[in-house]
Amino acid sequence: MQSGTSFLRKLLCICILAVGYKLHAQEPIPLTNGFSHNDYWRKRPLYDALQNGYSWVEADVYVRRKRLVVTHMLPFFKKRRTLDRLYLEPLLTGRDRRGDSLPDVPVTLLVDIKSKSRRTYRTLDALLQKYQSIITSCDSGVVTRRKVTIVVSGKKPVSMIRSQQCRRVFIDEDLRRCDRDSSTAPVSLMASCRYSRLLRWTGKGDMPAAERIRLCNYVKTAHRNDEKVRLWAAPENAQVWRALLDCGVDLINTNQLIKLKTFLQSDIAQSREALAGGQ
Repeated sequence: MQSGTSFLRKLLCICILAVGYKLHAQEPIPLTNGFSHNDYWRKRPLYDALQNGYSWVEADVYVRRKRLVVTHMLPFFKKRRTLDRLYLEPLLTGRDRRGDSLPDVPVTLLVDIKSKSRRTYRTLDALLQKYQSIITSCDSGVVTRRKVTIVVSGKKPVSMIRSQQCRRVFIDEDLRRCDRDSSTAPVSLMASCRYSRLLRWTGKGDMPAAERIRLCNYVKTAHRNDEKVRLWAAPENAQVWRALLDCGVDLINTNQLIKLKTFLQSDIAQSREALAGGQ
């Protein structure tokens, strides 16, 4: 009888270990350099990004009847696609709209304001109070990190945000102003700009030396301000991605999650091999 009980216990332990291994194997590999641009265009917003290892995502918003509608334009036809329904509520509960579990990882949500800045920000500020238990905050200069960090881009009311003693957002600064606009440094976590405003190179041949130097200088300035650097609307190819990373760009903006994921995972594997070879 005891031998039978012992066998069952061993079998149970094996099953538990097998299930645990399977769940662990399915955990996405974190892509610290990946940025899901216009994430709400995905078949499953937020879910697709997190399941592929992305933890930086973007949502464009308009204020419409005191609600933040997630869309690039024409908010009249997207009434149910609100910021809280698509992003904040799933991040609070840990499940998406279909009820599937989300990876439990820190997330940075870039909210790109498309409508009137001050009115939209007031609506966002009020909404974030409902989710304050998971939102990173800054109180009298002291930052308390939580599961979700909100960064405001687009039509951002910088002076309005700076005037708040207690706030739940940070700013995406214009990368080209980093060297002459220190006023946003204490509240800024990112520095971004359109790729074509700095570079013309599309990935054919080597990046021109002058363009590389220009980009590296902007990156160094942003890093001195503790800002993550991102270029949006960049050519989506491995040559450009490799050059951006080599210049210190922190976040690769993409509309092609799987393509960039494959590139970054290969880059991670090569880095590990190089470290192993060095030892």
